[in-house]
Amino acid sequence: MKQKFTASHVKAIEKDYLRFFTETIEIGRISPLLFFQAGETNYSNERFYWQNADNTLTLAGIGHAKVLSNESSENRYEDISKRWKDLCTSLIKEEKDIEPVLFGGFSFDTNHTGNSEWGNFPTAFFFVPSFQLAIKNGMTSISINLVTKNENAVDEFEQLRNERDSLVHFAQVNEFKSPEKPLVASLEEVGKDKYMKSITDVTNLIKKGEAEKVVIARSIKLNFESKVPSVAALHHIANEQQESYVFGLQKEGQLFFGATPERLIEVSNGQAYSACVAGSIGRGTTASEDKALGEELLGDNKNRGEHHYVVNMISNVFEKNCTNISMPLKPKLMKLRDIQHLFTPIEGQLKKETDIFSLVQALHPTPALGGVPHDISREIIRDKENMDRGYYAGPIGWTDTKGNGEFAVAIRSALLDGDSAYLYAGGGIVADSIAEEEYEETWVKFRPVLRALGGKLNG
Repeated sequence: MKQKFTASHVKAIEKDYLRFFTETIEIGRISPLLFFQAGETNYSNERFYWQNADNTLTLAGIGHAKVLSNESSENRYEDISKRWKDLCTSLIKEEKDIEPVLFGGFSFDTNHTGNSEWGNFPTAFFFVPSFQLAIKNGMTSISINLVTKNENAVDEFEQLRNERDSLVHFAQVNEFKSPEKPLVASLEEVGKDKYMKSITDVTNLIKKGEAEKVVIARSIKLNFESKVPSVAALHHIANEQQESYVFGLQKEGQLFFGATPERLIEVSNGQAYSACVAGSIGRGTTASEDKALGEELLGDNKNRGEHHYVVNMISNVFEKNCTNISMPLKPKLMKLRDIQHLFTPIEGQLKKETDIFSLVQALHPTPALGGVPHDISREIIRDKENMDRGYYAGPIGWTDTKGNGEFAVAIRSALLDGDSAYLYAGGGIVADSIAEEEYEETWVKFRPVLRALGGKLNG
């Protein structure tokens, strides 16, 4: 392998100047989960995992080369964007090297409380991994990323090379053995009575004209017989939801993970893509029943209304930030294992002054996760939901040093904390919503993660 990182190279750079080095090698295809698992001993709280919905890109990161976080209730998107752009100006790489990525997420609301299960997560948390695996279009690469002011960076980088080789060796010589699903000791419905009352309260507010739609969520807690390995949770959720975005973000002994069907935004070579996903119904036990349910969903006024809110909002954001916009006139069906959704894709050419973080800010939360009107629904959620969503329903994803990236909406998700886990699900409340029906719909949305963690399929 060509060693571009040399002592003479470093000495040519001004002392105390921040440098962002990356170096990539190509390797034979290895299990990304084994690579993730290889970091368990030294980096159990410093890892991420990402697999896109069509399985054309898998990323895994180990270690913190650089952390960008934000505890503020204001300007968190702009702050992360600016600090990332500043860091990218320090990048030193060769043409063949893969672009380093920044991975992380934002909390759903800046008002999330520090005394809930989400106390370890700030309003924004991102990091550049020290060791970055990327599998794209059948090619597997491993990159080392180093952000330093150290004058002895050559020695530091050589240590990282040795560590990289150990991680790769572990992933190459070991066989990935499918872990057993966890053994659930108990299931707790957190604040069920408050949730049921909130549905009634919010429905009454909507009937009074104070809002058109408000999304209300709830949580359940699983307690396990023993600590659940992060790799087990990721393996099983990926198997359960093979056409979804699979994500995992570790911090302070916790893993926020899930498999979401909903892309918030993708940017690729200046082209922006999003998806309007709202309105849902279950799957049928037979093909004919499933088709009938899909047709019912396409013709249902309540669900079409929910979907229309999302289409309007996302298309307005694209009109402000993109040119050459393309979007079909009618929604399609997105069929997943447990549920089917109304789905409308949209794309456009990104304007030069817009980056992925500004699009995330403009799009979050969509009416599918917040409500209509935006500000009023947000206040109603804060007042009535009785839950800290943390990163549930927030944007999670990655961007690279060229401005490409992808963020998904972190639904169908859970916060794993040793021998327990909190699962989250919600639904859009409108004037004719019925609390019992909304409650049953949340069980359908709990199912993928519940099943991945060894739970039963209903309450």
